[in-house]
Amino acid sequence: MAARNAASRVVTSLAAAIRLITSVVGGLIVLYAVFVLFEANPDNPIVEFTAGVRDDLGAFTRDLFTPDDPKIAATVNALIAAIVWVVGGNLLSKAITRLAPRPKASSKD
Repeated sequence: MAARNAASRVVTSLAAAIRLITSVVGGLIVLYAVFVLFEANPDNPIVEFTAGVRDDLGAFTRDLFTPDDPKIAATVNALIAAIVWVVGGNLLSKAITRLAPRPKASSKD
């Protein structure tokens, strides 16, 4: 029973770590979208860092939508990438949590 509880804790911790990491990635991509929308200085280290996260982990939505205004296009596409990261992370986390062994109910005889 102790092994089952330990395995359950490990799987639950893994699911929480996945949820945390994907939420942080999504948050950084949202921050990049805000920087683009409000025309932040692209040479600022924080803007450069979030742009790198967007380029490395959110490039799958680049040029997904192409409105006339490139600022709006970059913002919308980045926000979609952030949503995919957060929703995908939560779905993966829930799937992993379902795999966790359930602790047996203690029975006192």
